[in-house]
Amino acid sequence: MKRKSLLISGLSFMFVLAFSALAMAAGEGAGTADTGLIMAASLIAAGLAVGGAGGGCGAGMGNCARGLLEGTARNPEMAGKLTVSMFITFALIETFTIYALVIGLIALYANPFLG
Repeated sequence: MKRKSLLISGLSFMFVLAFSALAMAAGEGAGTADTGLIMAASLIAAGLAVGGAGGGCGAGMGNCARGLLEGTARNPEMAGKLTVSMFITFALIETFTIYALVIGLIALYANPFLG
């Protein structure tokens, strides 16, 4: 197992070095990048980030609500405490979608790749 992780680490390191060499070879030509391509990639990345985060958070919230209903069915006296815990968990789950939305908006309106 250690040999496999060492091999993967070495290959990853060589991959990063290869692309950093290409970036350094570009030199002065890197400033003339096509802004349309960068904006298109930013739009796709923002859409995938917000969509993926929304889907994952929706699945997490559904799982949390299922747990609440199962817990309430098993022990009805705990319904109040379980509901409070569920709302706190919903808030924590929803922060991931909000973070993805903020990063997506930064990529669209204050794009750091356009210079």
